[in-house]
Amino acid sequence: MGNVVNLRQVRKARQRADKAREADANRAKFGRTRAQRAADAAAEEKKAAQLDGAYREDRPDGQDE
Repeated sequence: MGNVVNLRQVRKARQRADKAREADANRAKFGRTRAQRAADAAAEEKKAAQLDGAYREDRPDGQDE
C-alpha cells in the first residue's frame, strides 16, 4: 500500500511553484534598468540592420521591403 497523499496540499504546492516560476520570469523580463533595456534594444536594432544589409538587391522571390 502506498503513502496517503492530501490532494489539496499537493494542488496548492503546485500552484505556489507555478506562481514562483511566473514571478521569476517577470523579474527577468521587467526587472531591468533603463540602461539594460536600452542596450538590449540597441543590440536588436544592430542585429536587424545587419540582417537587412545582408539581403541581395535582386531577391529571387520579388519581394521588396
